[in-house]
Amino acid sequence: MELRGIMNISKETVRKIIIFILTIIGIATTIKLAVIYYNANFNPYALASFCSINDFIDCDGIAKTTESQFFGIPLAYWGLFLYSFILLMLFAGKLKNFRLLKFLEVFKNPLSYISMLGLIAFIISMSLLCISLFEIKKICVLCAFTYILNLLISIVATDFKNKGWVGEFKTCVADFFDAVKNKAYLIAFICVMLAAGGFLVWTGTSYKFAPQVKRQKQFKEFFASKHNQYAVSGNVLGEKDAPLKVHVYTDYMCPICSVYNIMIHKLAKELKGIEIIHHDLPLDMECNKYLIRPFHFGSCRMARYAQAAELQGKFWDVNSLFFEKKPQSDEEIKAIADELGLNFDELKKAAESKAVNDSILKSIDSAYSQKIDATPAMKVDDEVVIGLKSYDDLKAILIKHGAKKK
Repeated sequence: MELRGIMNISKETVRKIIIFILTIIGIATTIKLAVIYYNANFNPYALASFCSINDFIDCDGIAKTTESQFFGIPLAYWGLFLYSFILLMLFAGKLKNFRLLKFLEVFKNPLSYISMLGLIAFIISMSLLCISLFEIKKICVLCAFTYILNLLISIVATDFKNKGWVGEFKTCVADFFDAVKNKAYLIAFICVMLAAGGFLVWTGTSYKFAPQVKRQKQFKEFFASKHNQYAVSGNVLGEKDAPLKVHVYTDYMCPICSVYNIMIHKLAKELKGIEIIHHDLPLDMECNKYLIRPFHFGSCRMARYAQAAELQGKFWDVNSLFFEKKPQSDEEIKAIADELGLNFDELKKAAESKAVNDSILKSIDSAYSQKIDATPAMKVDDEVVIGLKSYDDLKAILIKHGAKKK
């Protein structure tokens, strides 16, 4: 009988040692994942991580997606919490002797909790793997490694001879209800759950740890549809002769300029004291002498037609439809002109005139002389902002320079 008891104790000790080793490996892996997550979302100067090998095996790419967090908390941090809790369970029998950790006495069967935690983590991991493969179409090898660790931890912690996973689950449930019979522990449990819930509400709404989610929410309105719901008619965007002149530089074939165009129209609707003035910066070798290779073919043609539309009082009308439809031929441009009630013959004549062509060239020269060589771009007073910024950022910039909310 004594020999059998020694053997049972020995087997449990071996199981705990294996779980301890696997957990330490898990902590080291999730710390590395947390570093990758931080660099991908908070450090613009960070180099690519070792596990970003190509378009498919790309830890950095996954870290930048909105799926790399849950309730605003990075999945790597959830992993750290999981492995830390498993360590706590491994040493619960000794730690409960300390006054501050006396509550650990409620965990009468630590290995059962570890078994369930590992299994639940693995099931969740399989869902994450499906998202990676079929939605994001990328895989994080370090993440996949932790999925295997979670399953191994659960297998080692489970007593398959006597209970199996079903028995371990029943044991955890029985332990929990036995623990909450003590009013002090029940109150403590409720307080912990309320605090945890409050923290998750804060992280899930502030996105303090998930800037990629915040960015997506900020841009969602503008990326959701190519149609400019804030489009104005005529040649003036904002207030004519307003004290604050906002100069924007765009290219009709620029993929993000269409989003930018919707943003500036919304700015004109929500702010007063501004006039938004458009400048053409087509990145097309047909009219841009500064380019060394073909880029946005067709943008010069659209720029000329847009300026020609200004002569008929419909610049911003044409501007928005060009971003939306990106016409590549005179026939497609004529369809837009007909839709807006423009005289296409006059429009084409003006677009092919020397005056409009010279105006386009002057606009390009002016942009490059101010070191504006990319689109979209904005100049307010002496401040130049190049690239796509969030709507809130653009709005803050204009308010800083004197624009007022309506």
